[in-house]
Amino acid sequence: MNRLNIDRILSNGIFPHPFPTPQLVETHLSYILLGKSFAYKFKKEIKYSFLDFSTLEQRKYFCDREVLLNNRYTKGLYLGVVPVRQHESEIWVDGIEGKVIDYAIKMKRLKDDRQMHRMLEHHQVTQKHIGDIASTLRKFHQQTTVIHRPFDRAVFASRFNDLQSLSDFIGTALGSASANIIANAVRTSDTFLKEHQGLFSKRVDDGWVRDCHGDLHSRNIFLYARPILFDCIEFNDEFRQIDILDELAFFCMDLEAAGFDELSKSFMTFYFAKDQAGFGKEEQMLFTYYKGYRANVRAKVNALRAMQAEGPVRQQNLADVKKYLDLLDQYMSEGWNHQPV
Repeated sequence: MNRLNIDRILSNGIFPHPFPTPQLVETHLSYILLGKSFAYKFKKEIKYSFLDFSTLEQRKYFCDREVLLNNRYTKGLYLGVVPVRQHESEIWVDGIEGKVIDYAIKMKRLKDDRQMHRMLEHHQVTQKHIGDIASTLRKFHQQTTVIHRPFDRAVFASRFNDLQSLSDFIGTALGSASANIIANAVRTSDTFLKEHQGLFSKRVDDGWVRDCHGDLHSRNIFLYARPILFDCIEFNDEFRQIDILDELAFFCMDLEAAGFDELSKSFMTFYFAKDQAGFGKEEQMLFTYYKGYRANVRAKVNALRAMQAEGPVRQQNLADVKKYLDLLDQYMSEGWNHQPV
């Protein structure tokens, strides 16, 4: 979907049900139209090294994948994939006449105030919520597919070290201390991956790499009577097929970045309550490394946003870069290389 057609839909698009004055939400990958009862998600016509939404066929394929993958743990939210048609001068979303020009994912609209990151802001997330998320995620991890792809140290190192490509920009914007954190993190990570390659490979052999969610943070969870997880990674299988400790680390890093360290600790306690041996010294060390990796990725994402932004938005992006780099530095100090090999 391109912006021109989104604007046409916003101004006079036709839907199979009342859909007055939809609200547009734009991400770097999608356009989302929010109505009172339903939402429609359109994939942008884009192509990057890690995804390809450039053709109609590709967008249809990944819309179908998104619905299929998210329905593994969330029922009733994703309602299906619908065509977007042009009939004469009109655009019909989920219409039956005209040429198909794109596709959309139709979803049930959930309440904004039940989205977890908003509830965290208002200190409404309870220990019960955290326990329910841990239970839901543990059940999903137990049932999802085990992945036997061998650990590739060079590939993982390249992902971690990609932050270094932004070091000059970050150093200029935030100062040499931030650039030094990046340099130290890259050196420390390279050493960690080399010294603990056997541990990463053993995790694969023992079946702990699975077809997970891949993007588990508080913006991708709604908290009702039972937690609703959504918006997993569909566009790149390798980004989703990860060690479960990596998945847990992303969620906990997100909580800690928001200042909720105790909820992070509670989550891990709940998750491993029936399997305390599954989170021993080696696992804790690896978990801390993965938290550092996830903080690294968030720093990179916000740096890229800052490069394209101006004014207050740019300043907020840079503040987030510093926040995540400080977390990365903290996780390094907590002992990537201070546990027995």
